[in-house]
Amino acid sequence: MTTGWEAAVEAQIRSAQERGEFDNLPGAGKPIPGRDMPYDEGWWIRSFMEREQIPSDLLLPTPLQLRRRIEQLPAELRDLPTEEAVRSYVAALNTEVVAWLRTPTGPRVVVRPVNVEEAVRRWRADRDRGAPAATAPEPPRADPARPRRRWRWWRR
Repeated sequence: MTTGWEAAVEAQIRSAQERGEFDNLPGAGKPIPGRDMPYDEGWWIRSFMEREQIPSDLLLPTPLQLRRRIEQLPAELRDLPTEEAVRSYVAALNTEVVAWLRTPTGPRVVVRPVNVEEAVRRWRADRDRGAPAATAPEPPRADPARPRRRWRWWRR
């Protein structure tokens, strides 16, 4: 038994079919994509990211995004034209790192600000060589004679 609104909806669908509004739709007569594959709960987000060409890095938590940006810093700096541009780029990145350090969210990952002078020195060397930039340097320790502390989340 259909109710009043169900009958009205069916009537609208029927009239649209008669007008031909459902003819020549994309994918008409083709199998549904992924129908034979096992169910995946995240199918919609994967298809959205693929369709909109969104990089998967955006799904990472903030500290991992920052770490990845620090790792890719030499390649990013390589294309900058002046030392001032390099300094401002590194300063903006350091501002984001410090903001995260003040109110950390997500997993506990070590993220440190980038040494601006080291970044500029590496940028100059890469520019003078004309070669691809090397990997990001490891941040210097405060006291090289003192061993580095390794914090474990289960010790807290």
